[in-house]
Amino acid sequence: MKGFKKDGWDVLTRNLPQKRREAIENEAATEILKIRLSDLRRKNNIRQTDVTSFSQSALSKLEKRKDMKVSTLIEYMKSIGMGLEIKAFPKGKHSKKDEAILVKV
Repeated sequence: MKGFKKDGWDVLTRNLPQKRREAIENEAATEILKIRLSDLRRKNNIRQTDVTSFSQSALSKLEKRKDMKVSTLIEYMKSIGMGLEIKAFPKGKHSKKDEAILVKV
């Protein structure tokens, strides 16, 4: 299935300039982040008003942001009772030994 998605993406974007393609990928990643943050909170049966680290309006804005500081993301995850791990790894083929954990809370 992964190959199909990749091939489908290539078909849709092959005629676009590289900069436009990268912009679309970044925008998609941003939208996915927004969805996942609110989904994580909901999966834990937490309403925005239940999160004490942020006001309800601040939390709503946070879940819609295009980007945020890592410290804000850490605070958000802690406030909904979840941990966070950020890894760095070389693009392309890599193994677990090539990974470096940058943040783990």
